[in-house]
Amino acid sequence: MSLVRTLSLVWAALLGLLLLTLGASFALTGPASLAASLAIAVAKAALIYWFFMHLREEGGLVRLAALGVAAWLVIFTLLTSADYAMRP
Repeated sequence: MSLVRTLSLVWAALLGLLLLTLGASFALTGPASLAASLAIAVAKAALIYWFFMHLREEGGLVRLAALGVAAWLVIFTLLTSADYAMRP
């Protein structure tokens, strides 16, 4: 598949995920809305990292570093959420 076709398909997928986010914001409420929005955001970020930032063309060490960054973001998000939940 050519590069232009691949990037066009990724762009179309990102637009589809954008529409899915918009639909979820109106259709879902409460914790379900938050969970759906976060899952869609992770999917969009993964597509951007993998294709537009050329992570698929990098070696194992760069991919491992990117995975470490993602793990730290998840940890910090969980800790921030726990801190927010514990406050009066």
